[in-house]
Amino acid sequence: MAEAAAPGVNLYQVVRIVSSHVRRHQLGPDQLIGLIVAVHRALAVLGLGPPPLEKPPEPAVPIRRSVQRDYVVCLECGFRGQALRRHLWVQHELEVAAYRTRWNLPSDHPVTAPAYSARRSALAKQIGLGRPRAPVEPPPTPRRRRRPRRAPEN
Repeated sequence: MAEAAAPGVNLYQVVRIVSSHVRRHQLGPDQLIGLIVAVHRALAVLGLGPPPLEKPPEPAVPIRRSVQRDYVVCLECGFRGQALRRHLWVQHELEVAAYRTRWNLPSDHPVTAPAYSARRSALAKQIGLGRPRAPVEPPPTPRRRRRPRRAPEN
């Protein structure tokens, strides 16, 4: 059974590879034929090029509609939530940066709902986070009280 030479395979390379292998290893006649066929197939596959790319994934919702005032929508599955960071890791095993890269989103694309961010910001400002601390004066050092001296006894 003779196989036709695949286009683009240099038979001289097949011969050199097989002869180099045979110099170092002992093979029977039936094994030699199998080796020649295996090397030829391997070189033929190398010349084919990369496999065709998969079509890009479709988002669950249009990207423009993924950020609403009260929620954000996951483009992977359509999940609505106030924040996506935990959902992305637990459900899809994606970091936020990988999620943005996968969907070709800008680096400032929100993964937290704007209303939720505003509430958290207002709460933080209310309790004083983000303001410089007032200088704290050290407490005054306590004065040592001395014992009253006893009058000398005569």
